[in-house]
Amino acid sequence: MEANLLAVFDQRDPQRRAAAIAETYAADVEWIDDDSTAVGHDQLNAKAAELQEKLPGLHFAKAGPVRQTRGLGFLAWDVRTPDDVTVASGFDVAEIVDERIVRLWTGADRRGIGDTSP
Repeated sequence: MEANLLAVFDQRDPQRRAAAIAETYAADVEWIDDDSTAVGHDQLNAKAAELQEKLPGLHFAKAGPVRQTRGLGFLAWDVRTPDDVTVASGFDVAEIVDERIVRLWTGADRRGIGDTSP
C-alpha cells in the first residue's frame, strides 16, 4: 500500500513509476475512482501521469498507517504543498492477491485542489 502511494503516485519519473507499477500490481489491475476505471499497467501509468500533471508542485504523503486484513489493504493519504500543508485528502482500498494489487479503489476529498483524484 505504501509503495502504491509513494513509488507510483508520488513518482514523477515515468520509467521509475512504470517499474514500480510492474512490481506492485497484477498485469490486469483495475484502478477505480469516481472518474473512470483504468485496466492494466499502461492505463494505470497513463492515468497516474495525468493526475500528476494536475498537481504541479504537490506531493502525496501517508496520513496514517497501512491497515490490512486477509487480502485487503487500506491507506489514507494527503496531497501536500512543498511546505507540507495539506490541500486534499483521500484513501485507497486495495484487493491483494499473491502480494500484488489486483483491484484498487480511490476515494478523494477534492475541495482543496479542484476536480482531481489519485
